[in-house]
Amino acid sequence: MAGHTHDDVDWAARLPAMRRAGALEAGALAGVAARLTADLPAGATVVDVGCGAGGMSAALAATLDTGARLVLVDATPELLAEAKSVAAQAADGVRIQTVEADVAAGLPAEVPPADLIWASHVVHHLPDQQAGVGLLAGALATGGLLALAEGGLDTRCLPQDVGPGGLGLEGRLLAARDEWFRELRETMPGSVRLPNGWNIALTDAGLTGVGSFSYLVEHPAPASPAVREYVAGHLGWLAEVLEERLGAEDLAAVRTLLDPEAAEYVGAREDVFLLGTRTVHYGRSS
Repeated sequence: MAGHTHDDVDWAARLPAMRRAGALEAGALAGVAARLTADLPAGATVVDVGCGAGGMSAALAATLDTGARLVLVDATPELLAEAKSVAAQAADGVRIQTVEADVAAGLPAEVPPADLIWASHVVHHLPDQQAGVGLLAGALATGGLLALAEGGLDTRCLPQDVGPGGLGLEGRLLAARDEWFRELRETMPGSVRLPNGWNIALTDAGLTGVGSFSYLVEHPAPASPAVREYVAGHLGWLAEVLEERLGAEDLAAVRTLLDPEAAEYVGAREDVFLLGTRTVHYGRSS
């Protein structure tokens, strides 16, 4: 399923940005993977649903023992190939299987019952999010753990007054992005609201021991070239999807920040940074 998926996002085009994000989250993801896999049985089956560019796939592969199986699921062939490549480099005796599937249409039979299912920023893209949680919960083996990375605190990367656009530019960009996503969900065919928290969604799916934890992604200023490249890509994506939602002044400000010839260019600034949190919600099959 190349190109756009059910949510009308061209995920293959997002691959370079996803690679950059994965590299900057690698340290944090290693800790999350170690925590989630600590109590898995020998030879466990782990499924990474919506594996993307494979950042967490690699982290999981590195923690699993010889004989374990890691199943990568994604709807975009380019992302699936990328995730398999990076996971294979991190694996030691772990069997890696790929399954091309859009979870909005269900999980195919080749996805085996799992001791751990990881799904990062997947469910909120599904038309019926509660049904999606139920689908993933139903794919667990007895005693298996479902871990959803959803929500947290918005990633920030710019000073409060970055210059162009005036005070609070980043906050206005994030507000416009939220409005864009609200419209994306409302116009998605078959969209159903989920008017409660993820803990309730997991409980309603029949899981027990429901809880959550958050992890920090932090790269303070002065930032490395990799962080600056990520920030430039992030702002470029916002400018692209929000062009019709931003006022003329804010749009001009973002374009200035993205101009390598401008004094304010984010790729050359020493005051950009990367700071955000991700929340993992989990529950266990009984």
